[in-house]
Parts: sequence; C-alpha cells; structure tokens
Amino acid sequence: MAATKEKKDQSDIFIWEGKDKSGKKLKGEIPAPNAAFARAELRRQGINPTKVSKKPKPLFGPKKKKITPKDIAIFSRQLATMMAAGVPLVQAFEIVGQGHENPSMRELILSIKADVEGGTALADALAKHPLYFDELFCNLVEAGEHAGVLDTLLDKIATYKEKTESIKGKIKKALFYPVSVIIVAIVVTAVILLFVIPQFKALFSSFGADLPAFTLLVLSISDFMVEWWWALGLGIGATIYGIKSLFQRSPKFRELVDRATLHIPVIGIIMHKAAVARFARTLSTMFAAGVPLVEALESVAGATGNIVYSKAVLAMRDEVATGQSLQFTMKQQGIFPHIVVQMTAIGEESGALDTMLGKVADFYEEEVDNAVDALSSLLEPMIMVVIGGMVGSLIIAMYLPIFKLAAAV
Repeated sequence: MAATKEKKDQSDIFIWEGKDKSGKKLKGEIPAPNAAFARAELRRQGINPTKVSKKPKPLFGPKKKKITPKDIAIFSRQLATMMAAGVPLVQAFEIVGQGHENPSMRELILSIKADVEGGTALADALAKHPLYFDELFCNLVEAGEHAGVLDTLLDKIATYKEKTESIKGKIKKALFYPVSVIIVAIVVTAVILLFVIPQFKALFSSFGADLPAFTLLVLSISDFMVEWWWALGLGIGATIYGIKSLFQRSPKFRELVDRATLHIPVIGIIMHKAAVARFARTLSTMFAAGVPLVEALESVAGATGNIVYSKAVLAMRDEVATGQSLQFTMKQQGIFPHIVVQMTAIGEESGALDTMLGKVADFYEEEVDNAVDALSSLLEPMIMVVIGGMVGSLIIAMYLPIFKLAAAV
C-alpha cells in the first residue's frame, strides 16, 4: 500500500489551459501522476480544462540537485510552522513537498508522506533516510510523538537545525577566506614561474655576466616547474585525495587532525567554542524533549563536530550512567570552560538544566560569531603581506641583474 502511494507521488509536471466558472481563460502548470489526475484536480478547483499536456523535459535532462543540510533545516522549520498552525501532518507534507524547488528534496518529502499515510510512525519514516535525518533528529521526533507534543518538538528541532547550520556556516567562513586567498597566491606565483620568468631567462642569457645568487635560485625553481609541472600537479592531487581518504576512513587520523586543529592559533579557539556551542545546544534540545540524560549524551557525542569532544562526551555518558553528576564528569574531562561547568552545575541544582545549557549555547554561538569577524580582520593584513612578499620577491629576483648591469655601465 505504502509503495503504491509512494509511486503515485512521483509526479510529473503538466501544462494546462482552461476556463474558470466565469469563462475567463487561464493557463498554468500542475504536478500530477498522469493527465487524467491533472484534469480531475483542475475540475476540483473549479477550472474546466481544455488542454492538458505533459511538460517536455530538457534535452539532456535536469541535473539532480543534492539535498543539503540547509534544505533539511528549512524543511524542519516549514513543517514546524505548519503543525503549529494546526495543519494535519500528511497535509503539511503535501504542502511543503509540492512547493519545494529542489526536485530531490520534493521526492524525499513525498516519499516520507507516503510512508506516514501508510501508517508508519513519522520517526520510523524519517529513519529510512539516515543520510538526511540522523539519530538525534529521529529520537527527538519519536519523543514528540510519544508525548503528544510533536508540534512543540518540531519547533525545537527547527531551532536546533538553524542554530547548528549557522555555526557550521561561521566555521566555513573562518576557514574559506584565508584558504581561498592562499590558493590564489599559489596560482599567481606558479603562473609567474611558468610563463613570465622564462622570458627573463632568455634576456639574461645575452648579458654575458654572472647573475646574482637569488636570481639564479628563482631561475632554477622556474626551470624545475616548467619541466616537472605535471608531476607536481599529480603529487598535489594525490596528496589531497590521500588525506581526504584517510580522514574519512581512519578514526585515528581524524582524531589526530581534530586534535591538531584545536591547537592552531586563533582558529583553534574558534573550533573549541564551536564544539562547546554544539554540545550545549544539542543537549539542551534533547533534555527539553524529555530524553533521558544518558541516552541524550549518546546522541550529543556525534553532534559536537570534533572527535576530541565526542570521546569526552562518551566518557561523561559512562560516568553519568554510574550515578555521577553531569557537572562533575564535565570537570573531569578538562576541556570544558569553567563557565560551562558552573552553568551546568546551577542548572542541575535548580532543575533547569535545559534552560542553562540553552544560555550557554547562545553565549558561545555569539562568541564564535565575534571570533570569526576578528579572525577576518586579523588575517586580511597578514595575507596581503604574504602575497606581497611572494610576488615581490620574484620581481626583485628578476630586476636585480638589470640593476647590476645599470650600475656597471
């Protein structure tokens, strides 16, 4: 039954022309499994269709867009808004799904809708798509379904997804600018070494005089680049691919990288604050949903975004399971700031742990934002100095022999 409905929801787009009850000519597009269904739907809307035809597909077919975490965050907010407005769940899926611009996301939403229509619990329907809905998401939805407060939990999930995506965006912003500028500097330097400096070499060969040592060094580097550029390109590509593969497949290597990242000046501080913000936001959301603390810590471990913090949270889970307080186990790990431990202690004592952790998350999310802005301001002059130094050194190396010749004359 569910499979049939899922197939039915794989809609095509039909172009139609018709008249309304007043005789006014209208035209438009409508998603439907077939032309007959499209005609029936138009009549239901008070339109008498005169022409219904399937919309032709592009010659090479549309490129299937990827479903991004941002798409999931927007979907969460739309569904939460619909549920808060009293729209039935299945109808909410229909409205959100048919209105989505990303065909892949529309297909995913309508597939979940078909499962829910067939009697599957929403949490189970979402769990069939672990690539987009992680264990944390499904656990929160399940808690909302069991407690009869799905609309409230969906709102919390939407807020959580928006906050975590915001943090990820700030981290990417902190790393993207310096990396992109350094790549541009390397490309510009390579172009100069490959195409500009060989022209100077032909000029210098007519001088008949000894060249400065610095100029000879740059010419040697240029000769090497001209002869072995392909090997350098392959080597860089293989290195990047190897590091990426190791990071994905080797937990030890990933832990090494995560630990090293936390110790990089300035950037390491941002990574620490981002991990604490994710920890606090995730645990606050789960605890507010009524998820038991030990079970919540299990899900929080994977949401911190850093293996060092993930292992620390799992160790805390084991200690909490034996009866230790959360603030004591946090203090034992030695990586959580003093203010976070104290706020957690106050939350435990007052019975408002979710509220206190929410305040911690708000504080550290703002700290990450400020740190990213400060990093950009700090890096701009440093990057200009590095680029100027690299390009300036090459120019000086090429003009030294000319200055030397001018002095001799």
